[in-house]
Amino acid sequence: MSAAPQEPPQVRAGQPIALSGTLDAALEAFNEHGYHGATVRDIAGRVGVTVPALYYHHENKEAMMFSLLDAGITHIAALCKEVETSTEDPRERFDLLVECVVRYMAVSTKLAHLDAEIRALSPTNRRSYSAKRAKVEGCLRKAVEDGIDNGVFHLADPRDTVRAMLGMIQAITTWYRPGGQVGLDELVRRYQSYAARLVGAA
Repeated sequence: MSAAPQEPPQVRAGQPIALSGTLDAALEAFNEHGYHGATVRDIAGRVGVTVPALYYHHENKEAMMFSLLDAGITHIAALCKEVETSTEDPRERFDLLVECVVRYMAVSTKLAHLDAEIRALSPTNRRSYSAKRAKVEGCLRKAVEDGIDNGVFHLADPRDTVRAMLGMIQAITTWYRPGGQVGLDELVRRYQSYAARLVGAA
């Protein structure tokens, strides 16, 4: 008998990830101007400190970008790992994992949207970020593969399907806004339905 699924904290509660004042300002600047368009002087001005004072906490602009990306991917990877160990039922696990990722994309839209800027990272930082992102993909792929073994999912290529699914969910960051026509719970239900169809769920 599978254990009762644990409710993922923060994301299900609709709480964004807490950031320092400096990183919050950097996040706003990166979203408004893009990584290359944002300047350290602008970020420092938003915080109300000098550029040298900003460099005391973060080595350079890339360090701020990496800190933001790492905060987001560490958070969602931990949530997915928590779900992965909460239930042995592959369909239940799959639905919860999709919910985690959808809620993260919707609640932390600006942070999640920075994934498009990973090319700005150095090879070392990019590898670190990509390794954690692969853990999220791996959790979903394991649920799909277990579902295939149990006869609840029917598809030929779990790896490509999961990647396509994550791309679909990540697109939420380009259009979803809290308070719009689609509520967060309804958004989760819709994307769980889309994802279930992708994996050939009954």
